[in-house]
Parts: sequence; structure tokens; C-alpha cells
Amino acid sequence: MNKAFINILLSFLLTLAASQGLAQEELTILFLGDSLTEGYGLDEEESFPSLVKEMLAADGINIRVLNAGISGSTSASALSRLQWYIRSQPDLMVLSLGANDGLRGLSIDEMKANLAETIEFAQANGVQAAITGMMVPPNMGPEYTDAFARVFPDLATEYDIPLMPFLLQDVAAVPELNQADGIHPNAEGTRIVATNMVSFLKTILSSG
Repeated sequence: MNKAFINILLSFLLTLAASQGLAQEELTILFLGDSLTEGYGLDEEESFPSLVKEMLAADGINIRVLNAGISGSTSASALSRLQWYIRSQPDLMVLSLGANDGLRGLSIDEMKANLAETIEFAQANGVQAAITGMMVPPNMGPEYTDAFARVFPDLATEYDIPLMPFLLQDVAAVPELNQADGIHPNAEGTRIVATNMVSFLKTILSSG
């Protein structure tokens, strides 16, 4: 991780927190993901990126959030989508793709390569990258399931970027926190995802 860059971000956020009257939104976070990021089945303001913005604002930290979640998307679309969003000059990209690759049983090697080139493009363009882990149902078989889960920590280590081990921590497989499909969090579950994400982001910004 580029510690000098993180220290600059932390200094900026502390300044904002001490000056809650400021309206500038100079720090831009890009959430690049699928339906879990988009907020499938929810109103726009109920998506976890929107809630993250709301929660940070409550702490006096004003940020600009780009919700680049598209339902059904796989890792194959990651690079082209980042290339489009790069014009918005994000400071931080939170990469949350791969779930649909796993549910469709797609090549794990190809998924890893897709995510890797996206991280490389971000870093080459001065965008700090972070990645969130995902898991697939056990019906995919133990070999596939284990190999899939290892991709995310392996990439975090290889590129020295922050890892949120599991995007749906405390929410996955909890019926009352998910919609009828058992896959997508409901409003209550999404608020838990957002709370965990805020904690993750604060860890990134206070490290170094």
C-alpha cells in the first residue's frame, strides 16, 4: 500500500471532521461491483455505497461516492468499466466483483486475471485499490469453493492492497437479513454491509 498516499487521505479526512461546515467533496470513492453494490431490489438511497456516504457524513466526513454496481456483471467487465470511470478521477476503488463468476462456475484463473489487470490499471492511474472477498455456495464442490475464496487474499497480498475478507460478513445465509432469493441483502442487511464497509474504510485511512 502507498502509505504516503494514505497519510494524505487521512490528513484530509481529519481536516474535514474538524470543520463540519465544509461542503467540498474532494475525496471520491468508486465502488466497482455487481448487484450487491448496485443495491438490487432496493431504492438507490438504500444501497450500501449510499449508506456509506451517509454514515461518513454523520461523522463529519464528506465524500463523493460513485456506485458502479451493475447487476449480473462478472469480472470480465471490470477493466472496461474502470477505464470509463477513470475520467471521474476516483481516489479509491473498492473492487467487489467475482460473485457472478463463482455462481456460474466460470474459470477461476480467468477471474483472477480479470481482477488483477483492473487493480494494475487503477494503480497505474494513481487510484488506490482495495478489494472485498466473496464466497460461493458449497454445491460448487470443495475444490472450486476453496480455490475461489483464495483469489481475493492472494490478490491483496500480490498487489499490497487492503482486503475486506467477506463483503457479506454477518449477513450471508441469515434469512431475515436477505431478500426472498436468499442472495441479496434486504434493507436491514444492507445497512450491516455498509456499517462493516465504513469500518473497513476507516481502517484503510488510519493505517500507515
